[in-house]
Amino acid sequence: MMEFMGYQRPDGSVGIRNKILIIAVDECCEGIARGIARHSEAAVVMTNWYTCMLGGNEETFNQMIAVGKNPNVAAVMVIAMGCGSILPSQVGDEIARTGKTVVCLTCEELKGTRNTIAYGVERLKEMEEQIGRLQREKFPMSRLVVGVKCGGSDTSSGIASNPSAGAALDKLVDMGAICIGGELFELQGCEAILAKRAVSEEVAQKIITLIGKERDRWSVEGADVETMSIGNCVGGLTTIEEKSLGALHKMGSHPIQDVLQINKDFIDRPKRPGFYLSEATMLCGGAGVNYAALGAHIILWTSGAAGFQNALVPVILISGNAKLINDDIDIDASAIMDGTAGVEEIACRIVDRVRCVANGEPARIEGIGDSTMTLYQKDQRVEALLTACRRKGK
Repeated sequence: MMEFMGYQRPDGSVGIRNKILIIAVDECCEGIARGIARHSEAAVVMTNWYTCMLGGNEETFNQMIAVGKNPNVAAVMVIAMGCGSILPSQVGDEIARTGKTVVCLTCEELKGTRNTIAYGVERLKEMEEQIGRLQREKFPMSRLVVGVKCGGSDTSSGIASNPSAGAALDKLVDMGAICIGGELFELQGCEAILAKRAVSEEVAQKIITLIGKERDRWSVEGADVETMSIGNCVGGLTTIEEKSLGALHKMGSHPIQDVLQINKDFIDRPKRPGFYLSEATMLCGGAGVNYAALGAHIILWTSGAAGFQNALVPVILISGNAKLINDDIDIDASAIMDGTAGVEEIACRIVDRVRCVANGEPARIEGIGDSTMTLYQKDQRVEALLTACRRKGK
């Protein structure tokens, strides 16, 4: 049985990294959060850039809490300026239910920026000392949660990197792991295929409905001009449906247990082993945070050769484009393109890489060029309009 070395959390979950998450609940305290974070390599900053108002931003609020509960997070600091409607305790108290150490700071109460940074650094050092005492223990691979995402896709993606990632997910699911796919917009035209894999009629209908809703969001007049990046087109993909049929291969072949939702009312977490779809966005930075909110430890990132790194959830990059392979790439799947290796061989290499990263070995660009922890949310005003249009049959 394959095992990995992880950290036991107080709530029974298992982490593969010991990160201190610093949440700036409003953009005005971003500088304070960064000022504190620079004193620890374990610190990761996540900022709410939308507004300091809670009303209309509940999806962002829910994500801040859910990311704080991610098992790769060992301790949390929540910071607010003090004049907004999101209190640090509203976020921190929910995260603290997991048993993690949580510290809340308010700039106004601490008498200004300098004092807040100084106080925050003191608490950060205490957290760092605390998590430094944690020891890795052996756990079965069944305790892992692995997400899968594509970016910088080209023709090699659907032929090499996506099929090998999908086969790797099948192997991980066979080991008892939880695997999660997303990017519903990039599964257009695949609804019937995916629905056949659903464990129930209810899940099948959810797949069809949620893919349709995501298509509606991106088909609003004025927002439907560019639904693929220019890099996708230069790489040989011509339509979103064509891209979707390639992206489908990274979803493996196992039954779909459910579609995990991320919205203003709740964020789902997988309840049993197996493969899941989710509302993780196709937008790269937002997808990293979405997967963190869903509880993922690692993300498999299939690509032509575009790099992306999330500071909280390590990213394993897989590419099948021999011309674009560089030292960002963890798994070179280009041998599939020239017929010198098969999908099964590359899938086994991916599973081995997942185990190594879970054990603490850094992914190729882990800690290098980390992306911003982007809190992406669906606009509730647009959601209300789309709901009205659906009711009218438009």
